[in-house]
Amino acid sequence: MEKVKIFDTTLRDGEQSAGASMSVEDKLLIARNLDLMKVDIIEAGFPYASKGDFDAVSKISKQTRNSSVCGLARANFNDIDCAGKALKGAKNSRIHTFISTSELHMKFKLKMEKEEVLEAIEKSIKRARRYTNDIEWSPEDASRTKLDFLYKTIELAIKSGATTINIPDTVGYAIPQEFGKLISNIKNNVVNIDKATISVHCHNDLGLAVANSLSAIMSGARQVECTINGIGERAGNAALEEIVMCLKTRKDLLLFYSEVDNKKISNISHLVSTITGFNVQPNKAIVGKNAFAHESGIHQDGMLKHSNTYEIITPESVGLSSSELVLGKHSGRHAFKVKLNDLGYKFNENKINDLFEKFKDLADKKKQIFDEDLLALADEEQALNKSNLIQLIDVEITSGLKQKAKAEVKLKYKNKILSKNCFGSGPVDAVFKVIKKIVNIKSSLVVYQVNAITKGTDAQAEVSVRLEDNGVSVLGVGNDIDTIVASGKAYINALNKLILKKDKAADSKRTLKSQSKKIDKHVI
Repeated sequence: MEKVKIFDTTLRDGEQSAGASMSVEDKLLIARNLDLMKVDIIEAGFPYASKGDFDAVSKISKQTRNSSVCGLARANFNDIDCAGKALKGAKNSRIHTFISTSELHMKFKLKMEKEEVLEAIEKSIKRARRYTNDIEWSPEDASRTKLDFLYKTIELAIKSGATTINIPDTVGYAIPQEFGKLISNIKNNVVNIDKATISVHCHNDLGLAVANSLSAIMSGARQVECTINGIGERAGNAALEEIVMCLKTRKDLLLFYSEVDNKKISNISHLVSTITGFNVQPNKAIVGKNAFAHESGIHQDGMLKHSNTYEIITPESVGLSSSELVLGKHSGRHAFKVKLNDLGYKFNENKINDLFEKFKDLADKKKQIFDEDLLALADEEQALNKSNLIQLIDVEITSGLKQKAKAEVKLKYKNKILSKNCFGSGPVDAVFKVIKKIVNIKSSLVVYQVNAITKGTDAQAEVSVRLEDNGVSVLGVGNDIDTIVASGKAYINALNKLILKKDKAADSKRTLKSQSKKIDKHVI
């Protein structure tokens, strides 16, 4: 059995999904869970791309203990120096630098000759070695690069100090047999390839990212780059959960293993889905809500006799509970705590008490509590900020076919109980307008999305709200059996985050201004 390293790029390539922007706080939370999950490398971001990315990489570097932290950089000194500074606090750091090598990219994107590209490879890798000995290099658009030139670039990269060579199928163009052969050709034709680990980064444009990655492993790759839920640019990347569970399930043909804790898969899948606002499709392998659901009578009969008749992996292996324990309004605190532990959550006793009260309120409204309901409650608790200025006390709605929707909302804001009412084009619009009226905070509503967490008319609603103000974007999430209440919670959650971000920005400006005054005084 040979180890395959799992390189997670959810925070870098995953964030490049259109509309999947994450705050620094969101990235820190995901990174903590990836670290606990024991992925080998966390690609935390592209430090030179923005101040937010730099801050995220820097803070993740300081908090991560199990995983190496990686920063992406183009083949130029500014990018590399910025990545080196961001990774300064990491226990184990890696710089991932890249440049295009296909004739198409060199001609139209880079406008560089082959000799210039070779010079950039050598200089960039040597520059990166000033900051760390763990250097990953990627020939962008490798699957469309002429082989002779590809071999030459890889050989030079290793000679210059690269310890990992990543072969990206940048546009998801390859098919498994072809991609596996490419890895074999690299192993057989690059003279110093034994001095580096071969990695692969497959995109899913033809739906073959996982298949291509597995083919590459069987041909000699020992690192796979992937993302939670397969998110990423265009059609996304190879899904981490699918790679990990393929290696675990098909040991008869795949004589490899990863050190990822697969029992944390469902938890982090739900977390990433909540933060990005990207729902996991119901029939998604491993983490879709139907992945372990059986509706057919024939399937149900087989499952009752022996679960292996229709399940090749168990729900428990990815962090779900197959227990027959049904939670409802008569359940006790102990059963509730055990269930949370089974789902991978560890809270202190005070948090358990708070969550149990919310659970009881929900159980009074629902006949049965599903795992997804508990996941929503737990994630909402994790997302709450202790310094929240705004708290929802009550919502009352009047609406109908013959009358305009009216909302009366009671909030706790700056330690005062405030109440106002407002008309709107619908109940949700009315609630949002009255909240905005009470707190008087400028913002624009960019995204409003509602999903049912479970099936049935008594299902909890999970609402996502994205607000923007002067370039600052935040995502708020709220859950409740009442969609209108869930909407109010989500809007308030987003406002609290917006306030927090603005306060941090203001503090930063004041600090810079103060430092500037001190410098000016010293000069005078």
